[in-house]
Amino acid sequence: MRNVRIVVTNCNTTQEMTEEIVRGARAAAGPGTAVRGLTPAWGPESAEGWLDSYLSAAAVIDLLRTYDGPPYDAVVMAGFGEHGREGVRELVDVPVVDITEAAAHLACLLGRRYGVVTTLERSCGQIEDSLELAGVGRNCAAVVGTGLGVLDLGDAERTEAAFLTAAERARDAGAEVLVLGCAGMTGLQTTVSEKLGLPVVDGVGAAVKLAESLVALNLTTSRTGSFGRPVPKRRVWGTP
Repeated sequence: MRNVRIVVTNCNTTQEMTEEIVRGARAAAGPGTAVRGLTPAWGPESAEGWLDSYLSAAAVIDLLRTYDGPPYDAVVMAGFGEHGREGVRELVDVPVVDITEAAAHLACLLGRRYGVVTTLERSCGQIEDSLELAGVGRNCAAVVGTGLGVLDLGDAERTEAAFLTAAERARDAGAEVLVLGCAGMTGLQTTVSEKLGLPVVDGVGAAVKLAESLVALNLTTSRTGSFGRPVPKRRVWGTP
């Protein structure tokens, strides 16, 4: 497979989280794949709820619209359940892989029903909607919150304990596979899988591997219909 260049977009402005996501992406990437992390210049410091999600979607689209770095072959959007993936698919001419649907699609290959363990409970409905829109909602047994905010995930011991408690609830609801419901949880999958005896899918790793595959197969977003190029018109970005 030829060398692949992937840009990974964080959905918030916290640079430390971008760096953590990039570490996870590089760990999953194959030899010859270069990963570059991008952090929005504006938007929320963490995405937790509808307002943050819509704001971060616009910020990520603006980030890619104004990008002037090295060329890239694919985009990985590292915001679990966040908005914007459809707009980015209209905007760029390379494959766009969202970690939410990437993780769910792979989970569907591993078991009949999967469960998502995420951060705050307020994000659960938004994630459920995102999974429905991606066509994988019917296979989801439960979306369970840990009660932890995105910026709380730096406490590894606390995060693991909260994740295990929530994961048991998802398993009791019928989940045969678990999905990490936040890019900031990347790295938990091995420990949690061993303790619960269930496969655990990390969305960042899943998205990177799917992006590599799409590039290797020379496949990208269809321009017929839904994701055609944006209609030419005057658009004002930010304050004139």
